[in-house]
Amino acid sequence: MEISLTPDEKGALLSVAREAIVARLEERAPRYGPVPATLSTPCGAFVTLRAGGALRGCIGHIVASDPLVETVREMALAAAFHDPRFVPLALEQLPAITIEVSVLSPLERVTKIDEIIVGEHGLYVKRGGLSGVLLPQVAPEQGWDAPTFLGFTCRKAGLRREAWSDPETEIYRFRAVVFGEEDRHPPKSNKER
Repeated sequence: MEISLTPDEKGALLSVAREAIVARLEERAPRYGPVPATLSTPCGAFVTLRAGGALRGCIGHIVASDPLVETVREMALAAAFHDPRFVPLALEQLPAITIEVSVLSPLERVTKIDEIIVGEHGLYVKRGGLSGVLLPQVAPEQGWDAPTFLGFTCRKAGLRREAWSDPETEIYRFRAVVFGEEDRHPPKSNKER
């Protein structure tokens, strides 16, 4: 299943993510603007925070039972304050933070490696009680081919890199609509500076 979002829907999700974080840092109730009704459909999503281009937090749900707008709000807070790789975000760090949202399609089971298109698909691997996920944008950013992408997804799950070739390892692919605050305000060209 393909997913698509209008510019207004993307803008609303980014605004909700930022307002949730700002309100928590300022210790006040959030003041959300109007949100399109279409964002009430349950959908998986990840929120990624970056500071100066470097990862500052990333948390999400692959499958969600809550409305998309609620999932984005919760994942924004989780990425800012509960990503175990980072200390909680502080108010003075906020101006340097950019937000990226990845809205996920439903999972599709993969049975052959050639069903994975690097740059188009994200991966979710599962074996026993272990699981790991990498978003579609990770493989091209790192210059990985499909086997390397699978290996790192397995490693993220706490499995051996080669575990993807074991029939007991379940592999799923998904697509994502990825957009961020930088997309709303692209850098000016040299002529505009």
